[in-house]
Amino acid sequence: MSWFNKLYETFIEDNRYMWLVEGLGNTLLITLCALVIGVLIGTVIAVVKYFCEDDKKLRVFSWLCDLYTTVIRGIPITVLLLVFFFIVLASADGIIVAIVAFGINSGAYMAELIRSGINAVDKGQMEAARSLGLSKGQAMVKIIFPQAIKNILPAIGNECIALLKETSVAGYVAIVDVTRAATNIRNKTFDAFNPIILLALIYLVMVVIMTKLLSILERRLKKSDGK
Repeated sequence: MSWFNKLYETFIEDNRYMWLVEGLGNTLLITLCALVIGVLIGTVIAVVKYFCEDDKKLRVFSWLCDLYTTVIRGIPITVLLLVFFFIVLASADGIIVAIVAFGINSGAYMAELIRSGINAVDKGQMEAARSLGLSKGQAMVKIIFPQAIKNILPAIGNECIALLKETSVAGYVAIVDVTRAATNIRNKTFDAFNPIILLALIYLVMVVIMTKLLSILERRLKKSDGK
């Protein structure tokens, strides 16, 4: 049997390639939504910790943020996914569970990235903004945060790529992501080589595309700075 015939039997017969298409859609949906949640959570935690540094009355909020990041970063993502699927969100749809679990996990890492970016901005800029009559919140939104994002964009890009690859374990909670789809095809056809190689190529292409898009974004940000 030729290799092309084997490909036909594995992917085309019974429209099994559609399993990969559906799984890829679920993978991208989980990644995108979890990324949005992660950035929102990370931003809130980073800003809270920034404002808590000079105000002892707010230290309890800083402690809560530290507790969150310590707990979430200390639990493997697969275990966290199982906790949400079987305990926290037991009655929810699997994709919703995955989005929430991956988003919360990403938020813990995004928080440290964004906080490091904020701390890298010269503190004199906050003082200058305050002297011009801006509140701390206004200075953060208009001056500090935009500079912080530019500083940490490569690190955020790496986190996005890591998040995309982490979603490969979503199949543990009965979600047909692209990895689960390839596994199902392998089990159905007893062909291990072609589905696994194709799966690896799919992830490779997605990572290359994301890397290219991030490079374009970085160049545009540098141009906007006049560099």
